[in-house]
Amino acid sequence: MRCNRITEPGTERRSPGRGLISRTWACSWSVALFLTGCKVGPDYHRPAPLGTNSVPASYSEATQTNASEWKPASPAAHLPRGTWWQVFGDGELDRLETLALANSPELAGALARFDEARAQVAVSRAQLFPQIETDPSYNRQRTSFNQPVNGRPADFTHTYNTFTLPLQAGWEWDLWGRVRRQVEAARSAATASADDLEATRLSLQAELATAYFTLRAVDQEYDVVVRTTETYRHSLDLTVNRRKGGVATDLDVSQAKTQLRSAEADLPALRLQRLRLLHALAALCGQPATSFALGPDPNQKDEPPSIPPGVPSELLERRPDIAAAEQRMAGANAQVGVALTAFYPRVRLDGLAGFQSVSASSWLDWPSRLWSVGPTLQLPLFTGGRNRAQLAFTKATYEETVAAYRQTVLTAFQDVEDQLAAERQLKTQLAAEASALAAARRTLEIANNRYKAGLVTYLEVATAQSAALALERTVVQLQGEELVAAVGLIKAIGGGW
Repeated sequence: MRCNRITEPGTERRSPGRGLISRTWACSWSVALFLTGCKVGPDYHRPAPLGTNSVPASYSEATQTNASEWKPASPAAHLPRGTWWQVFGDGELDRLETLALANSPELAGALARFDEARAQVAVSRAQLFPQIETDPSYNRQRTSFNQPVNGRPADFTHTYNTFTLPLQAGWEWDLWGRVRRQVEAARSAATASADDLEATRLSLQAELATAYFTLRAVDQEYDVVVRTTETYRHSLDLTVNRRKGGVATDLDVSQAKTQLRSAEADLPALRLQRLRLLHALAALCGQPATSFALGPDPNQKDEPPSIPPGVPSELLERRPDIAAAEQRMAGANAQVGVALTAFYPRVRLDGLAGFQSVSASSWLDWPSRLWSVGPTLQLPLFTGGRNRAQLAFTKATYEETVAAYRQTVLTAFQDVEDQLAAERQLKTQLAAEASALAAARRTLEIANNRYKAGLVTYLEVATAQSAALALERTVVQLQGEELVAAVGLIKAIGGGW
């Protein structure tokens, strides 16, 4: 390639050394441009996450206290989310999370899909290099007796062997960036797969923590009902004795017995709910349900840990599902460039060298050598509209990924707002229910004293006991829901911080 020196007025007297350096740089850039070519198609730029709407500065449900406690994390959604569940201080939960990460088939499948995508990058990148192959062959053949020679039948046959040892090489000059765009798309797919892996891991961790805290709440509710049935049984015995003494009536005994049997009927439903949650935990941990068991409850705190939600702009960098959606956008954008290269010529250089002979003894002799080399130019002249249709298809696919990305962002904001609202409203509801429970217990105490004094019937005691039991079960359920909401918020913001 020839490189010409270009000078400007007033610069003709520059030193010869500087001119030589300039010419060297110019030649180097020209050779690099010749070998690499250019890349057609649009370069990727992240579109606005919410279209014409701007990302809000803060969450509407977030408190100023939570916002000030937030410590921003590094923007790397594909990095591990950390052992965030340790903030709950539950050793049994720590054991289950470790077990799930080691044995979950779902997580193993996501890891295999990531390995597939990573291997596909190497497959795409291999097209940038020359391809060399060999296919030695041996062939024995016989000519036809009636084979024409100079327009007349040969009237003879010939049987001979052909020994071939070729070495074929080919290289496509990626003039318009078709292969490089394919590599871009494959790398984006691999990065998206890595983000999918982290999303699967985070979802598994959150699902396990949710099932665990729900099961612990069921256990506490079961204990409440068991204690209440013992109280009801004692009340029934007391009422029966009072009936024998002529103080109580048959109606009082019937009411006490109905109350006891109703509470006992709730126990099988709670046991069934617990077994289903236990079996779900076994599946999440990759263990058979028949041999899976939980350790004792380490007595959870009444208050769940404080979770800082951060700000919406950081959510775009922390949520692995958002990162995966963006990488799919980038991959679809690269495919538009691949489709555009179909309108341009393709240049390929092919070569062949080897040996060919009719005798094995002379197969590898120097006179048996053969070779060929030459370029090939492929230029689309008429494709029936296929290339334009393929380009339209890739553009539509890109627009689809943009819409999916924006929907993922909206869903992420919704998740955080939902969990923040749940966290705040559950706390308010729990405080009100706890106050109501304290009042119900005081009412039950008064009703029992009045009943023992013979001032009221057992109906008043039964009503007070039922109200106290319902409120105590509600409080236990709400405490479990608070922990589940904390897990949901951690998952919504993208994991640990």
